Amino acid sequence: MWVPLAAFLTSFHVHQLSSHSFVKYHLTGKMSSFHISRGLLVAFKQTVKTSSGLAPPRLQQSVLTPRCIQRRWANTRPKDPRRSKEPMSWKTLAGTAVLGSGLLGFMYYLKRKKEFAIDQERRRAVGKASLGGRFELVDQNGRPCTSDDLLGQWLLLYFGFTHCPDICPDELEKMAAAVDVVAGTPNMPRVQPVFITVDPLRDGVEAVRKYVKEFHPQLLGLTGTVEQVKQACKAYRVYFSEGPKDDDNDYIVDHTIIMYLIDPEGQFVDYYGQTKTADEVAASVLVNMAKYNKLKKGSFW
Repeated sequence: MWVPLAAFLTSFHVHQLSSHSFVKYHLTGKMSSFHISRGLLVAFKQTVKTSSGLAPPRLQQSVLTPRCIQRRWANTRPKDPRRSKEPMSWKTLAGTAVLGSGLLGFMYYLKRKKEFAIDQERRRAVGKASLGGRFELVDQNGRPCTSDDLLGQWLLLYFGFTHCPDICPDELEKMAAAVDVVAGTPNMPRVQPVFITVDPLRDGVEAVRKYVKEFHPQLLGLTGTVEQVKQACKAYRVYFSEGPKDDDNDYIVDHTIIMYLIDPEGQFVDYYGQTKTADEVAASVLVNMAKYNKLKKGSFW
């Protein structure tokens, strides 16, 4: 049965069957049913095309090896941008640098703003709880002067009285020297020296005006009623007490010997006792000014 079929196949372009990918050997008479069926189908197609006047085209074998399949699949897969080997352009690097700088600047801005807010709250709490407050007095020219009028400038504040024999003059001279040192420092604001009397009964406007002229041309002298002076002393916790009077009705006022540094917002910053020198006071004032300016700038950048 197989012999006639094999003869039939050999009569229809046996050379084409032998070159087909599914027939790996020449026809020897030993063929399976798969080979025979495949051969019959190919022979039938070639016979039909020959009878219609068309020359039988040559069958081209397309063998897909594993390597070819891998290459074709690799060409059809979408490229992963993360695996791109192209170097980064200068525009990308510049954009990354600008973005990073902006983020770092913003973080620094938030940090400085937080530090400024914390310091402001701390100093405000200290000022309210310990030292500082509003007062209403009269200056050496007879004009009303309140604590609000002195906002926006640094103050060195000292409490004393015009009849003081030695301590008050020494402290006012020291304060005047410190003010001059600060004024001679470049890029630093000036300090306004202020003298507040603790003896309003004897230190009227005229007495205060004559007294402050002896120490510094910028020295501001303040006086007022007994109640006004008491309120100012209470705000800064200044102790004062009249001593016994002599035959001439003269007396000494015992009081706190302290110089106060006030910032432009009216907040207490620091104080200086009798043992501090003018240079030490000036150095402390400059340090506190620099710190204040730095915190102020930190609120923006």
